[in-house]
Amino acid sequence: MIDVHCHLNFHAFEKDYDDVIKRAFQKGVAKIINVGTKIDSSQKAVELSEKYDSPSGELYAIVGVHPHHADKLENNWIEELEKMAREPKVVAIGETGIDYFRYKSNEIVDPKLQKNVFIKQIELSIKLNLPLQIHNRHAGKDIIEILSSYKSRLMNPPGMFHCMSGDIDFLKKVLDLGFYIGFDGNITYDGLAPGEDTSLVDLVRATPIDRILAETDSPFLTPVPHRGRRNEPSYVIIVGQFLAKIKSVSDEKIAQQTTENAHNLFNI
Repeated sequence: MIDVHCHLNFHAFEKDYDDVIKRAFQKGVAKIINVGTKIDSSQKAVELSEKYDSPSGELYAIVGVHPHHADKLENNWIEELEKMAREPKVVAIGETGIDYFRYKSNEIVDPKLQKNVFIKQIELSIKLNLPLQIHNRHAGKDIIEILSSYKSRLMNPPGMFHCMSGDIDFLKKVLDLGFYIGFDGNITYDGLAPGEDTSLVDLVRATPIDRILAETDSPFLTPVPHRGRRNEPSYVIIVGQFLAKIKSVSDEKIAQQTTENAHNLFNI
């Protein structure tokens, strides 16, 4: 399988990222895509990707600025991002997007700033012919409006929505734009996330299998039965097993299809 979104560049893995990566490879995760959320973590994602490229497994990078950091950027951030994005093992721009959820650790960043940073990264993806990896939380209307204005210029396929949330109508709009849909360990949780009115299980059921991607968002969103502990890329296999159960197909079918989908999107 392929974990299309994790954060091995975060402090949670500072002491043992090599063990975590090798454990994933040993358990059957063939490729891992490590994602930046600002300039320094994006740079680290690129550096890590260059260390792992062997028959036992490969590491790739996605570089970008998360909406939480839209108000904390260096003056030359977009130039730095472009420089990193030209590295050979960078496969997309992200995670970028818009987030209107109020977190305990982070207030809502000025929506105008978020939109501006998102648009600049969309334009960079077009310039470099790279897909987008999009973060959305409670901002679906604005994200769809912005993406629709670029529809004719986006890649084909244009990218993926990471850690999908929202309702069925929003999902249909995302699919109509050509995007793939990423699901994480939180599909194993009971109940609804704060502010949501549609279960992730229902979103999985409504997503065509040839548009589904499996991801972990490590170190976050650890799937059951490991919930409460640090997540890691090897657990993408658990995500795949749960996806298979929801879609009433074999584990092997989900592993094969999500891997094929990742190849189609990221050309890896």
